Amino acid sequence: MPEATDAARTVMMTVDDDPAVSRAVARDLRRRYGSDHRVVRAESGASALETLRELKLRGAPVAVILADYRMPQMNGIEFLEEALDLYPGARRVLLTAYADTDAAIDAINVVDLDHYLLKPWEPPEEKLYPVVDDLLESWRATDGLAVDTTKVVGHRWSARSSQIREFLARNQVPYRWYSSEEPEGMRLLAAAGLDPRHLPLVVPPDGTVLAEPEERDLAAHVGLSTTPAADFYDLVIVGGGPAGLGAAVYGASEGLRTVLVEREATGGQAGQSSRIENYLGFPDGVSGAQLTDRARRQATKFGAELLTACKVTGLEVNGAARTLRFADGSSISAQAVILAMGVSYRQLDVPGVAELTGRGVYYGSALTAAAACQGQEVFIVGGANSAGQAAMFLARRARKVTLLVRASELAASMSFYLLQRVEDSPTICVRTDTVVEAAHGREHLEGLTLRNRVTGHSEAVDAQWMYVFIGAEPLTDWLDGTLLRDPRGFVLTGPDLSADGRPPAGWVLDRSPYHLETSVPGVFAAGDVRAESAKRVASAVGEGAMAVMLAHRYLEQS
Repeated sequence: MPEATDAARTVMMTVDDDPAVSRAVARDLRRRYGSDHRVVRAESGASALETLRELKLRGAPVAVILADYRMPQMNGIEFLEEALDLYPGARRVLLTAYADTDAAIDAINVVDLDHYLLKPWEPPEEKLYPVVDDLLESWRATDGLAVDTTKVVGHRWSARSSQIREFLARNQVPYRWYSSEEPEGMRLLAAAGLDPRHLPLVVPPDGTVLAEPEERDLAAHVGLSTTPAADFYDLVIVGGGPAGLGAAVYGASEGLRTVLVEREATGGQAGQSSRIENYLGFPDGVSGAQLTDRARRQATKFGAELLTACKVTGLEVNGAARTLRFADGSSISAQAVILAMGVSYRQLDVPGVAELTGRGVYYGSALTAAAACQGQEVFIVGGANSAGQAAMFLARRARKVTLLVRASELAASMSFYLLQRVEDSPTICVRTDTVVEAAHGREHLEGLTLRNRVTGHSEAVDAQWMYVFIGAEPLTDWLDGTLLRDPRGFVLTGPDLSADGRPPAGWVLDRSPYHLETSVPGVFAAGDVRAESAKRVASAVGEGAMAVMLAHRYLEQS
């Protein structure tokens, strides 16, 4: 039987069917964390689940769960999968022998494993405590915060409701969802005095009633920063994807007064990825949300200021200052600017899709809607890595996932490791040479018309869920007339600014532009928004760091 616990303290749980190992893990955890946490141990998955249910009823927080892989009746992966339903925010660690490493890696895609530890873990000061320290810090920064939960009332097939949920989820704002058709949702609407036609309703912790709120107003009420603390900075970064966050970390750590402004949510497209497996330093993979959370906390630790729901509409050169104009009429200035806006998902331009977006048709992973796909068929349009990662993620819950690929094969657009996993998945079906001709439905997506590009044959299929990954395009129209871009809208930098190697027209300095510098001195571009960039997470982070180094050089010479 598991040991008794005190519901008033944060719990760390260890589960192992070997009593000696169970006691050893608990002993090492108590030695380091016993003064602040209650360490609970169990010797079977069943008894551990019983304890977790009791803790849930008492309202006790559970921060970390460590489970042995090889347990009879219920192994560690099966136990963690069930524990996920009780405590989705708890950080999950699998204890495993070296021979079971493959099973631990596979568990990443089953239970969103945070880490696995090889036995033995001695000395714990080197192999156990650093891992648990990092997991506890991550838990405290998100699930461990003692805050009231924001309430959202909406309709399952409301596009605006979907947008609000995605905004909150991507900014890691805790919220609880209520359908407008369930009793509690109706009660909240009545209490707010709102008609169900004015959805979504958002009630933040301060009790303010927000009907169909705009992101900027919503952000201000749920604790996100939307207004800069100063009028002038050393460095302004536009965009909070991997390149922008990388620049914020390096800019702030180098002592520059740094502010990052983001239109929607930090992380960019990478932040919506269910699993990034080829990023240096994460051999077991990392979700986009986890990577974003760590980068955001790292940037703020160094003193960077992060602003959300700030739409930049213009860039001006005012002497030595570079001024950014916002949609609300305000502005901010700096000595140097790094453009790291990334790219936006390309829209699927076929009949019916625009009207049904957010109501069964989604761009990107749309993780808030993924839970509703349980036991149903899901269609994914696209054949690159983002589509493959989404397919692997959705295949955990959906009855069937069908990849609709325009090309004749996947090998040209999808990484080899991911292609193998897609092909090995029993619930993923790949249809090549296939395009979507139309989407059908009234209140929500009900069907698709698909066409084979080779035979020309069209067919109608029933569908309620479609996720679109057909490439991306930069949102740089607001830079028109200010700096040079290529025909597709990507920002030109350094040697790409002119064919003959000469400085671009209007260049006023007696040197050539630096490698990541645009046609405006002191304005740099990094990551996916830059023409000829590698379009990878690692390269975007590297370019963000490099842009800071070049900005430093520019500031020293100004």
